[in-house]
Amino acid sequence: MANCIRCGRQLPPFKFRKICQWCVQHEAAQRGEDADEVRQRVIPAPWVQRGESTITLTHVLFGANVAVYLAMALASGKFDDFPASVAIPFGANYGLYTLSGQWWRLVTYMFLHGGIWHIGFNMWCLWDLGQLCESLYGRWTYAAIYFLTGIAAGLTSVGWNPGVMSVGASGAIFGLAGALAASYYLGEFSLPSAAIRPALRSLMFFIGFNVLFGIGYNVFFGGGGGVDNAAHIGGLISGLILGALIARFAPGHDTRRVAVLGVVALAVLGGGLFVRQWRGGPMRIARAFQEAQGNPVAQMQLIVREEPNSPQAHFALAQAYFAQQQFPKAEAEFKRVLQLQPTNTGAHFDLGIVYLNEKRPDNAANTFKQLLAQDANSADGHYGLGLVLADQAKYPEAIAEFKAAAQGDTRISGIYYEMGNAYAKMKRYDDAIRSYQTEKEKNGDDPDLELALADAYQAKGMPQQAQDAKNQAAQLKGGRPDQE
Repeated sequence: MANCIRCGRQLPPFKFRKICQWCVQHEAAQRGEDADEVRQRVIPAPWVQRGESTITLTHVLFGANVAVYLAMALASGKFDDFPASVAIPFGANYGLYTLSGQWWRLVTYMFLHGGIWHIGFNMWCLWDLGQLCESLYGRWTYAAIYFLTGIAAGLTSVGWNPGVMSVGASGAIFGLAGALAASYYLGEFSLPSAAIRPALRSLMFFIGFNVLFGIGYNVFFGGGGGVDNAAHIGGLISGLILGALIARFAPGHDTRRVAVLGVVALAVLGGGLFVRQWRGGPMRIARAFQEAQGNPVAQMQLIVREEPNSPQAHFALAQAYFAQQQFPKAEAEFKRVLQLQPTNTGAHFDLGIVYLNEKRPDNAANTFKQLLAQDANSADGHYGLGLVLADQAKYPEAIAEFKAAAQGDTRISGIYYEMGNAYAKMKRYDDAIRSYQTEKEKNGDDPDLELALADAYQAKGMPQQAQDAKNQAAQLKGGRPDQE
């Protein structure tokens, strides 16, 4: 049906005039053409809902968000910057848990907020956009849009960066904004044209400001944290799609709208399955390690049985075997990883380390040389080959390999420590001390490093420095320093 160009009300079918009878009569009265006794008939605006409770769904959502915020404040003893130890038990969206089976977090995270300013801004937006959306769409369509777009926003967030915790209603609010913008643009609502334009401008300003603010905040105040732009974009896009589908295929309150919402719900479910397949494996493995309680092998075996062709699962099981010094089983699992993923440099390196622990230096050397054949500058390859040469007491050759590894990737811990050990074996104690100090500067301190320093100082005739290093090692171990 066509709409009146004055007020937006739907015109009767087969009516060729573009102005409804109500507006014709009203304009005649304004011109003084109607008799005084003719009364203008009152026609309710089509976007006004009747027969519903004065307590709206927006009020319920608002109250639920505030109630959860107060509960988090009581649990944490503060009103701002709630820590992860509080947010995660309350249901924050975090890949480690969401992608390992706790899918309910895609709903609960929408009712959590990080602090007073976070909830204040979100509830201000929800109060305005929510009431408008509820009055235009109706309560149940509004509820479906809110939760479907909120879940889509949560999936986008956890898919984009599963290692970042996400909380807040802003993903769902962006979904409302997107749905309203699409429906306004495509003519879903019988609103006066004079009302549509400012509302559409306000929506565009809201969307643009928040997206740009989120990008700017993350750039200037902390990189990937702070504002969850992935959730905002996921909510906005899903809202635009949902609003467009409703406007085009189900503008009335009929079964077609239920069908549209059902199709979108299936699409969101499909997106969840995709994100689970894409990101879920490493997250489930990480959580299994976290909850293994001293027996990670059993947990990893379960995951391998569930995902027998997952390189990540076999790699994690191999590491669990290695930690328990079950080297033959670790070797078999690392080889399985390389069958599934031949270019996995981590599996190549760890397999070489297994060979070293099994006293098979030739096999270890060949494995590290395979890394160097793939990449002549491979830091892992040079580092591993240096370990083999040091194990064979070929210290000058080992030092050359360690230096090559340090030039390739200075982030690998232990290079300068092993270099220092090689220098110490050659009785080049000044070089050994410098190497140990470099290791400490680059990768931090630990008891073994301090004890190696103590031995080098002692061999060089520096007893006070040697004692200081021993005391430092004792402190790092949590014990009491030696007393002289």
